[in-house]
Amino acid sequence: MKIRTLLSLASAFLLLNSSNVLANDSTESAAQLTKPKVIIFDVNETLLDLENMRKSVGTALNGRDDLLPLWFSTMLHHSLVVSATGEYQSFGNIGVASLEMVAEINGIAITHEQAKTAIVTPLRSLPAHPDVAEGLAALKAQGYKLVTLTNSSLEGVQLQLKNANLSQYFDANLSIESVGVFKPHLSTYQWAIKDLGVNANEALMVAAHGWDIAGADKAGLQTAFIRRQGKVLFPLAAEPDYNVLDVNDLAKTLAKFN
Repeated sequence: MKIRTLLSLASAFLLLNSSNVLANDSTESAAQLTKPKVIIFDVNETLLDLENMRKSVGTALNGRDDLLPLWFSTMLHHSLVVSATGEYQSFGNIGVASLEMVAEINGIAITHEQAKTAIVTPLRSLPAHPDVAEGLAALKAQGYKLVTLTNSSLEGVQLQLKNANLSQYFDANLSIESVGVFKPHLSTYQWAIKDLGVNANEALMVAAHGWDIAGADKAGLQTAFIRRQGKVLFPLAAEPDYNVLDVNDLAKTLAKFN
């Protein structure tokens, strides 16, 4: 009996020890990140400040600018519904419909045209966060290829970047309208890296959204989370490879590869 007990304890020790070794190997492997060949940026909130949207949406909702987060989450929720059902609608149309839903939930009267004006007009002219231009310039100076990947239309994002004076920093702009499903669906990232001609682990996805980071990670991309105010990671997803304050901080972090 004593021999069997000792053998059981020994086996448990070996199993525990081997698990620790595997865990250490995994940690070491995660730490051995390579220089990305391309850096892919989300746009809204990651690069562009949505504060003007808060004011516009708030005005349309009888001064309830506190409902902006509910509108945005409703829009994301129904973009996933569209992806799951295969009934593609543009992100703009989903945004307008979501604003109408939030208004109805809160007993606020709003017409379709009012909802459209509240979203489309300010969305086209969102300013960049203060750190963005300097950070992107630093990344370009380090030789990185920069692209955008957005749930918005290609025409829409190109206009946004032009109005925010950011167009010159990007080598390409990609929109999910080419595949008809929205981030964080894995096929959006898979399509993007195929279009860019790189392997998944050679691309770095940068976003201020936990759901975007989770999707990119599952697709095999390197990930960098931008800690914009009010944005947090999804606790049930893997940690990002980089967790930075802003785009400037990202540029300083990636400078180690030069």
